[in-house]
Amino acid sequence: MNIHEYQTKELFRSYKIPVPEGGMAHSANQALSVAEQLGGDGWVVKAQIHAGGRGKAGGVQLARTLEEVQNHAESLIGSRLITRQTGEAGRLVNRVLVEQIHQIDREYYLGIVIDRGTQRITLIASAAGGMEIEEVAKHSPEKVIREIVDPAVGLQDFQCRKVAAGIGVGGKEIGKLGRIMKRLYRCFRDNDALMVEINPLVRTGEGEFLALDAKMTFDGNALFRQGDIADLRDFDEEDPKEVEASGHDLNYIALDGSVGCIVNGAGLAMATMDAISLYGGRPANFLDVGGGASPEKIANAFRIVLEDPNVKVVLLNIYAGINRCDWIAEGIVKAMAELTVEVPVVVRLAGTNLEAGREILVRSGLDYIHADRLSDAAEKSVEAIREVVA
Repeated sequence: MNIHEYQTKELFRSYKIPVPEGGMAHSANQALSVAEQLGGDGWVVKAQIHAGGRGKAGGVQLARTLEEVQNHAESLIGSRLITRQTGEAGRLVNRVLVEQIHQIDREYYLGIVIDRGTQRITLIASAAGGMEIEEVAKHSPEKVIREIVDPAVGLQDFQCRKVAAGIGVGGKEIGKLGRIMKRLYRCFRDNDALMVEINPLVRTGEGEFLALDAKMTFDGNALFRQGDIADLRDFDEEDPKEVEASGHDLNYIALDGSVGCIVNGAGLAMATMDAISLYGGRPANFLDVGGGASPEKIANAFRIVLEDPNVKVVLLNIYAGINRCDWIAEGIVKAMAELTVEVPVVVRLAGTNLEAGREILVRSGLDYIHADRLSDAAEKSVEAIREVVA
């Protein structure tokens, strides 16, 4: 789960991680009021969406007068910001963050992630702040410092000093930066985060550090114990189908293909997507109905998949263990009776109560395409699309 920059900075404040003074606004008049309260002789107006690359896309605007603050906010709020991460549709800007401008002496990168290779929390830092860390790692890997944290003891002072020295910070500033690193680590650990990033972390003309930009991503599987974090979720930033699916305990991720997939088990779902690609098709989604899928759950999965106008065929691939093929078959019958299904439906069932499930489908008289194996189902799905297009 992602949260907005202004929300991340509020969380930082609770851990005493220094951030610029600022406030969020839903309208141009609110933005003007925030700037007036902040005072100063310059402000930055930042579009709040769940995507990076806002600056290059015009989503970060500098203002030297209060009138400019109001004008920038008015132009951003209600617009669709298109960045490299949003796709062509862009993201609707519903709010902006207004902050004071600070004199910047140096820019750094500071982040914490979970390294899948070492299975450890890893601190990442670079003197090349303000740039995409992936590009820095690709073209100048020597500029990226990594420090693996032992979960038994946490981030240690000597590690902070080592990282600070590695990015060219010395003197009394090592202690200041070290305190920020340790607070950032606690913020990451306490809130079940998957990633936290400060880019750039700036050193001001007064020798102080500020998190000029901030981003956090959290483990969705841990939200049950992170109620305050879960409350920060912005459903407007998520695909409506994904939001609805989560309400029905379905794991759904929208993609850009034309084969709608309904599968049980994440591994089988990924294998199904690979098989579709192998036969020349493209999956329209990842959808795992999980174990114990009731007929109602299957019907809901059908409805969510069919809400995607790009879906030209539905492939249902179930290998029943905890699930039962007769439950699945009842769900298929229920869905196709209640919904207007105007695309071909390919069904492959295997496992528990297979014969009972097949009998239910045959008795129903439904028009569907039977498949015995995964490869057979993928091939027939792609062929069905070709016939529809032809």
